[in-house]
Amino acid sequence: MKKILFLFVFLISSLSAELINQYPTKELVESNIPIVDIRTKPEWIETGILKNAITITFFDQNGRFNLNKFLTELNKKVDTTKKFALICRTASRTAVVSDYLAHKLNYKVINLLGGMVYAKSKNLPIVPYKTNK
Repeated sequence: MKKILFLFVFLISSLSAELINQYPTKELVESNIPIVDIRTKPEWIETGILKNAITITFFDQNGRFNLNKFLTELNKKVDTTKKFALICRTASRTAVVSDYLAHKLNYKVINLLGGMVYAKSKNLPIVPYKTNK
């Protein structure tokens, strides 16, 4: 009986988890889907951020992270019961983070392939980072 209950819970949670890998588009940037930029502040300052992006650093400049701090800030700024997107410089960091969020926490995550490098090459709307964000 416990095995059946466990399988049922696992299947239900698997159905609610969702990971989509897609390239950023103008339509996505202009949609109501939140885009979370997980890069570092110096990166935001250097290149700007996608229009309306929410800035929350995941990995610091030394590659360290504080998962609890990130999740606390993410849940304050984003309705994680709905679909949201993650972006970094090239999608190497977001590949790891989005996979974890989708498969361990059952979030509905869009990993933006190619990251800001791709977004910039496609002339997507990028705005300067404002340090008071």
